[in-house]
Amino acid sequence: MSDQARGLFITLLGILFVVPDSLFVRLIDAPALTIAFWRLLLAGGMITLGILAMQGTGPFRAVLRMGRYGVIYMIGTGFSGLLFVMAVSLTSVANAVFILASMPIFAMIYSRIFLAEPISRRMLITIAVVLVGIAIIAYGAGETAHASLAGDLLALAVSALFAAGLTAARHARAISMVPGVGMAYLIGACLIAPFAHPLDMPLSQAPLVLAHGGVIVLSSIFLALGPRYITSAEVGLLVLLESVLAPLLAWGVIGENPGAYALLGGGLVIVTLFISNMIVLVRRGPKPGPIRS
Repeated sequence: MSDQARGLFITLLGILFVVPDSLFVRLIDAPALTIAFWRLLLAGGMITLGILAMQGTGPFRAVLRMGRYGVIYMIGTGFSGLLFVMAVSLTSVANAVFILASMPIFAMIYSRIFLAEPISRRMLITIAVVLVGIAIIAYGAGETAHASLAGDLLALAVSALFAAGLTAARHARAISMVPGVGMAYLIGACLIAPFAHPLDMPLSQAPLVLAHGGVIVLSSIFLALGPRYITSAEVGLLVLLESVLAPLLAWGVIGENPGAYALLGGGLVIVTLFISNMIVLVRRGPKPGPIRS
């Protein structure tokens, strides 16, 4: 298997495991903060223990040696993990994941501001159209079941925070960021523990909570490893699958209709990003080899 095929396969697995994330938030019968606590604690704990057992403390020290960039990555990852649960609890699954698809836009803006990377005319058009799509989604929040403007704004914050973390991680692409995910989740769980009332979680919800933590662990690992072998445009195309599959899964399992505005605005976002990433791939041609640790 070639490096590109390996990267595509691993990233695809990560996307498929993250698809049910929002559905689990809907299915677990508990307050949003309680769900977020167990999501962060279980996923962070399993990732951290697994790395400690197989590789010791070295990978964690490598992330911490990144300095402020490692800190920014962990802040972006930890807070986005918390706010994602809050967003899905306040708005529809479709609204949340369609807005999260705007993450590459924030990454481009950060890259321009902090890395002095130019923004092409193609990207300016992409940003403008995606913003129109998000505005359509937000406009329809009051008329879509389970949707709200507050939840939509939290989803936008998740997109901005996680994009900031990814931009910071680009300063040390040869370092695996999986340990950073584990540390970020555990720190996030500790910060919200006093407010989450984790022991109030009904025992009957334990299987769902454990399954939720499991899919987050697998998606976090695959999404940290796969993109090291493929281009950002290829990652962006695969990530769009979540925006398509997650609302369909919620619609099929719990009957949550995305609504006309979410479908219209979300469709505009997805199609725009798809075309933009395809243009990048076609222009780039042969891809350079992977970055190895």
